[in-house]
Amino acid sequence: MALTGRAALLAALGTLPVGIWEPSWLGILAVNAPLALACACDAALAAPVRRLGLTRSGDTSVRLGETAEVALTLTNPSGRPLRAHLRDAWPPSSWEPGTEVSASRHHLTVPARERRRLTTRLRPTRRGDRQADRVTIRSYGPLGLFSRQGSHKVPWTVRVLPPFTSRKHLPSKLARLRELDGRTSVLTRGEGTEFDSLREYVPGDDTRSIDWRATARQTTVAVRTWRPERDRHILLILDTGRTSAGRVGNAPRLDASMDAALLLAALASRAGDRVDLLAYDRRVRALVQGRAAGDVLPSLVNAMATLEPELVETDARGLTATALRTAPRRSLIVLLTSLDAAPVEEGLLPVLSRLTQRHTVLVASVADPHIAHMATARGTTDAVYEAAAAAQAQAERHRTAEQLRRHGVTVVDATPDDLAPALADAYLALKAAGRL
Repeated sequence: MALTGRAALLAALGTLPVGIWEPSWLGILAVNAPLALACACDAALAAPVRRLGLTRSGDTSVRLGETAEVALTLTNPSGRPLRAHLRDAWPPSSWEPGTEVSASRHHLTVPARERRRLTTRLRPTRRGDRQADRVTIRSYGPLGLFSRQGSHKVPWTVRVLPPFTSRKHLPSKLARLRELDGRTSVLTRGEGTEFDSLREYVPGDDTRSIDWRATARQTTVAVRTWRPERDRHILLILDTGRTSAGRVGNAPRLDASMDAALLLAALASRAGDRVDLLAYDRRVRALVQGRAAGDVLPSLVNAMATLEPELVETDARGLTATALRTAPRRSLIVLLTSLDAAPVEEGLLPVLSRLTQRHTVLVASVADPHIAHMATARGTTDAVYEAAAAAQAQAERHRTAEQLRRHGVTVVDATPDDLAPALADAYLALKAAGRL
């Protein structure tokens, strides 16, 4: 029988019965003494773990769904080579399911007084801060009979940012904004628009825009062009109460609201408007104020990264009072919340007049596309019951939206995929009408 590797070594030391022999005390001592000596030598030659030096570098932030790379530099200051298995521990949500073992474990060899760099690739599945736990190292001797094991704390934090999937709609919304700004041939006139320039009259122009004094000074009819006012104030309010925790598809409603708020913030900052953010349920969860146009989006993304729905009922009175303090002058208040009947009728409607008296209010809500699918179901008794329940839910939602509209509120109710562009269109419509 041919023996190889560690088995051959153990056989050579007498720990494997290559032949038939009768055990005795002298035989046992003869067998164990070489083995103990081999283990002692192997232990002496294994590089110590506690003296190793470890440092981190790499990404500190990543968008949800993308990959972050964190480098771990390991220095071996001893005079013995390091042969080791290493586990770089992070929270389970730092990787997609089933990939943790391959991504967090490394096998390495570091010669004496040298260093090596390992790369751990994270692909987080949730927003928020992901903090490194500990690095566990198992150092082996050259024979593989003995190992030393220890752990090191090597702090590092990777912030997982919202993905901002609605960014793809930004070019088309900016083109519409340029039309409103008078940079193309389409010009608008509203109560809140500002005079831009004069040009020659063409058939189809609004006669109310004719400038008669300028016309008297020249041989052609001159008309005024207008552009929407700039430097308006927009306050985005994210309701982080219990209704924002409801899942629509694969994500909470709060995530879809964040995505819509980011698209509106990007569009409004390009339009020259000032954008602030307030996240509230029973207390302020995030507040972003006074950022320059170029810093608005990074600040909002960073503030939203750690927000999570709170399983409490939103305090509508506290939210209203905080919004009025945050926006003391006339503003566009964009409230991203639920259209469920009970929270709106019992919480928001009694205090809504305090907002609408001073501000223009827009309420945006995430609708569940599964409800619309249920409403069209037919063919079986269960399907008919589902369709009836869906129709009742839709009717209640429309009734709640109509109540808000009677109070002068603009309502946007759309599915997660459609909410962001629908909210941007509502903002552009308000801007075109001069209502900001």
